[in-house]
Order: sequence, then C-alpha cells, then structure tokens
Amino acid sequence: MGRRRDTERVTEQVDTGLAELAPDPDRPGSWTLMLDGAPQSHVDLNDPTHLEFEYVRRLAAAFDLIAPAGTPLRVLHLGGGALTLPRYVAATRPGSAQRVVEVDAALVDLVRRALPWRADARLKVRVDDARAALTSTRDGSYDVVVADVFAGARTPARLTSVQYAAEVARVLRPGGWYLANLADGPPLRYARGQVATVRTVLPRGCLVADAAVLRGRRYGNLVLVAGRQEPPVAELTRRAAGDWFPGRVLAGADLDHFVGGAAVVHDEQATDSTPPPSGIFSVRR
Repeated sequence: MGRRRDTERVTEQVDTGLAELAPDPDRPGSWTLMLDGAPQSHVDLNDPTHLEFEYVRRLAAAFDLIAPAGTPLRVLHLGGGALTLPRYVAATRPGSAQRVVEVDAALVDLVRRALPWRADARLKVRVDDARAALTSTRDGSYDVVVADVFAGARTPARLTSVQYAAEVARVLRPGGWYLANLADGPPLRYARGQVATVRTVLPRGCLVADAAVLRGRRYGNLVLVAGRQEPPVAELTRRAAGDWFPGRVLAGADLDHFVGGAAVVHDEQATDSTPPPSGIFSVRR
C-alpha cells in the first residue's frame, strides 16, 4: 500500500472492486472510503461521533433514541465498510457487544491497516455472507440488526426478500429493532416493496429520508426503522428536521400511503436494488 500521509489517496484492489481511501481536506484524520467510485463510508479517526453522510446520521439518531442514553446494546451489523456506525456505537454506548459481518476479506484487511479502530474486545469483525451469518445466529440474540450491504452500489437480491426479513426478525429480541439503509430513486418501487416486505414480520416502523427522495424526485438514501413496537417517531422527526440536510419521517397512515399496494418480495422474485443514476457519485456533498 505504501506510506500513507493525510495528503495522499490510497488505492487498492479488494475482493469486490477497487477501493479508494480519500483524505478529507476539511477534517484532519478523516477519510472517505469508495468502492468502484461509489462512496461507502466516511470515518473521522479522531472523533467517531462525527458523521459526514446524512443517512448515517439518521441511523445514528435511531440508535440514540431506541434505548436510554449510554445503555449497552447487542448489535449485528450486516455490511462493514469502514465501520463508521460500529465506531459510533462503541463511543456512545460503551460496553456494547457488536458483531460486524463483511463479505470482502481484503476490504476488512485494508480498513484494519489504514483506518484502525480503537481496541475493543466486544467489537468483532467476521468475514462472511450476510444472509449466511443470519442463518447461523441463535434466536433472540440481538437488540439491533443494521443492514447496510451493497455490492457495488446495489443491495444484493438475497437481502431483499421476506425470507431474509424473517431471519432478521428471528435473531432480534422481542423489543429489538431493524435499521436498514435503502437506496432508491423514482418511482421508489424498491423502497416501497422493502417496507411492505419487512412489515410482514416487523409490523411497526417508520421511514426517514430527504423530502425530495420521499416524493420520488431524486435518487437517495431512505432509512427504515422497524420492530414489534412503535418507533420513537416524534423524537426521530425532531432530529431529522434539525439535521444539516433536513429530512422527513413517514409513519402510521403516511407510511401506509407510501407503501400503497406494493407487493411483498419473495426469494423467487427478488432482484438487486435500484442502480444509481449514471454520474451521481461524481460530486459528493
């Protein structure tokens, strides 16, 4: 990999594509991880609570609100990237037991060398397929399951079906939560189908995203929060409205209207998530 300085970009071939680590010119010690040109993670090695990507801040807000502040949680992260969210949870909820599942062994090695995380015996990274890892997990093992899995810029079909969602529900404790990053664009067929699918097994939920994304005007990230009890909608709404890039929360009748008549996705019909428009990652805010 060669000598690393804050002024140079690291490029390395990993199992799933070409990985690049680009230093953030505005924040010393901060890096953006890209795979085949698509931004995957932003990490501040000096301050793991600094979250650059808005969808990650929305996931973090859910973490902050689903349990009393500082309470340790048992968390399964499907998709590792540069471990932005696991670092955040370790900093804000010390003592949390976290398991990170990442399919790309070379990427894990690159991140471990170039962007090492703070020593924590309760944070374990495992190289495995996300669905296979779910299948081998005991019932009721986790308080939170986070899904942020992309092959290139698309979520694999096997992580979009009701059979997959049932495995997520099985490994969650009765009061547990599923947090998922959904990337979609007009006319939002994928996102609508995912909400319909997840709600067959985790019936209470909400969706957090930029208003333009929710209205089907542009491609972007939507964060799904789902469980067996009502999510903290009012608090999530305040957090989303006060973000650097304000967002909206859909819940209840509004979420029902968003889903409309979307069909539940089964393994036999599952497809990868909607691809991003060409050139969307050429400029990243």
